[in-house]
Amino acid sequence: MVSKGVMITLFNHNIFEDNVVAGVSNSVDKKPNGNRKVVFNDQSGAMIAKDAFDHSEEHGNSKKEIGQEAHDNSRGNNEAQIDVIKVSKLPIKEEEIHADTKSDFESESESDLCLGKYIYVHDVPSKFNQELIQHCDLLSNWTDMCELSSNLGLGPHFPNNERVYSKTGWFATNQFLLEVIFHNRLKQYNCLTNDSSQASAIFVPYYAGLDVSRYLWGSGYRMRDSGALELVKWLREKPEWKRMWGRDHFMVAGRITWDFRRFTDEDSNWGNKLLLLPESRNMTMLTVESSPWSSNDFAIPYPTYFHPSMDTEVYHWQNRMRRQRRRILFSFAGGPRPNLKNSIRNDIIDQCKAARRKCKLLECSTGPGKCHKPIYVMKMFQGSVFCLQPPGDSLTRRSIFDSILAGCIPVFFHPGSAYVQYVWHLPKDYTKYSVLISAFDIKNKTVSIESVLSRISRRKIVKMREEVIRLIPRVVYADPSNKLKTHDDAFEISVKGVLERVDTIRKDMREGKTTSFDFAEKVSWKFNLFGIKEEHVWDPFFEEQDEKAAKQRKYGKT
Repeated sequence: MVSKGVMITLFNHNIFEDNVVAGVSNSVDKKPNGNRKVVFNDQSGAMIAKDAFDHSEEHGNSKKEIGQEAHDNSRGNNEAQIDVIKVSKLPIKEEEIHADTKSDFESESESDLCLGKYIYVHDVPSKFNQELIQHCDLLSNWTDMCELSSNLGLGPHFPNNERVYSKTGWFATNQFLLEVIFHNRLKQYNCLTNDSSQASAIFVPYYAGLDVSRYLWGSGYRMRDSGALELVKWLREKPEWKRMWGRDHFMVAGRITWDFRRFTDEDSNWGNKLLLLPESRNMTMLTVESSPWSSNDFAIPYPTYFHPSMDTEVYHWQNRMRRQRRRILFSFAGGPRPNLKNSIRNDIIDQCKAARRKCKLLECSTGPGKCHKPIYVMKMFQGSVFCLQPPGDSLTRRSIFDSILAGCIPVFFHPGSAYVQYVWHLPKDYTKYSVLISAFDIKNKTVSIESVLSRISRRKIVKMREEVIRLIPRVVYADPSNKLKTHDDAFEISVKGVLERVDTIRKDMREGKTTSFDFAEKVSWKFNLFGIKEEHVWDPFFEEQDEKAAKQRKYGKT
């Protein structure tokens, strides 16, 4: 697997830091009862007063209300076989508070199912997206991104020579093409609008990861920053931006957060500074790995190889994983990290080898090999009860979602690898679907992975595996040429998360309240997951991983 971004020194705790338009349903146009001005930071950081509902005449003064949809997760067969921004508060008079200030997620009309869910897509210049795909030969020095960007970003179809995959829905998907996949999925979204005044959120279709990937190696920082700076300048000039200074905007950046967080303007330092720009800090940013210390970027799943076009494909795959025979207690696909002083990769590999037949190792190294061929990885995961997911160059791994897809229970060694990342997609109670073994204990050689996993009862394993299998539709992206009818895939869940977050911000602004997300960013990870700011047992994993001490990494490994 190609390396994701920026090196992390763990456990001494220093982290390197087409325009498609759908038909528009009728909206309810109302004017607020009185002018309610709120004070907040504009893109320059200055405090200004602005009417939160002062939309320009060009875009109208419409306001949407919606009924919150009940979310019903699909449930599968319980039987499984087992083998071993700050907004400064201004006073609002009681008589100014009108009934029409209720949340966008409260139902006012059952006739329009899109109320509160409309999304407007910015018509950005093609050089920010489509031209990057047209010049796909420039995106990577090592990978044929032209072939991989085919089929709406899914890549070429997988053959099923060894019956590891199902007959349809499997593609050679590159993890860095999430921006393209997400954008194409959005084109199938039911509630697109060409009227930005109706929109509850505004999408910016900038392929930020593909843009910067051309310059990560061998280019100066000015070149790496050029696309991001030009994009935010374009956004600032749009009337949609000025309504909330971008707080209703969202964007997908298909790399880890550390590829967009360069803290100094030095050519030797890694990445660009997209996520540190004032405009970006106003938006909701979606990445495959977020910063535990940032309040506005949220992690969404890495793309897997499975992109179902029908619900039946999901059902059939889930049932197949329930019937799968698993003769291996635990397995690991990955390579050592000799250049990372506090990496536990070597310890993981040593313990796997010592477990003999109870552990299977697919050791990765540079160059071609089985580890870089999905068929071998998926085959091993499908035959394993547990799949080890230690941090690598960064806290997260695509392998996490490959293991879930294979019905293999993930074993984590750091809560930042999944629990504080994918808060919209994974259960808050991590014990239902995974195992956490402290990396400190692994490094200190005070725990045996084999012993911990062997003590888990068969009954508990069956329940955990069933939870993992139920998660499959939540962590895969459906084929953009179709859409699922009964399942919410990773895209749908991400959009709901964005809409709910923007709705909260908008409601706070209407009420003149300090934003609900007003907390020290260093506690973002615990607030987003637990809703707390106080001390937590996981603090040692994060307290000294100051993102400003971020180390820059060179091209790394999986």
